[in-house]
Amino acid sequence: MTNGLALEADRVRANTSPAVNREIDAKTLSNIRRYASQPRAAVERRISELNREWDIERVLEANAGVLAAVGAVLGASVSRKWLVLTGTVLAFLLLHATEGWCPPVPLLRRMGIRTRSEIDREKRALKYMRGDFGNHSDPPREVRRLGALVG
Repeated sequence: MTNGLALEADRVRANTSPAVNREIDAKTLSNIRRYASQPRAAVERRISELNREWDIERVLEANAGVLAAVGAVLGASVSRKWLVLTGTVLAFLLLHATEGWCPPVPLLRRMGIRTRSEIDREKRALKYMRGDFGNHSDPPREVRRLGALVG
C-alpha cells in the first residue's frame, strides 16, 4: 500500500482498538459470505451500495463542516463563545490529518464506519467472486479467508 489513501486508512486502523477492527473485519467477512451465495443481481446491488458507502474520512469531514459552520454562525449572531466550537472542530481535523486519530474516531469506528480500504476490500472480494478478474488474479485475502472458513 503506497498511495496516500491507503496510508491514511492504515493510520485509522492503527489507532482503532483491535477489538473494534476485528468486529469490522468480521462484519465485512459476513457480508462477503452472504453475497457469495446470492444471484449476480444481488451482488451487483451490493457493489453499488459499497460505491455509495461513506468512509470515515467523508463522515468526519461532513460532520466537521456542519459543526464548524454552526459554531461560526452562532459565534457571529449569538455569542463569540460559540467560536470555541469552530476552533475545536478545526483542531480535531488537524489532529486527524497529522495522527490519523481524533476524539470522534473511536465512536465512529464502534458505530461500524469503515475506512475506504476496508470498503474496497469487500468490493474487490465480491468482484472477484463475480468473475471480474478472470483467472489471472490471486483471490483477495477475504476470499481466501472465506474459503478457509467454509471449506
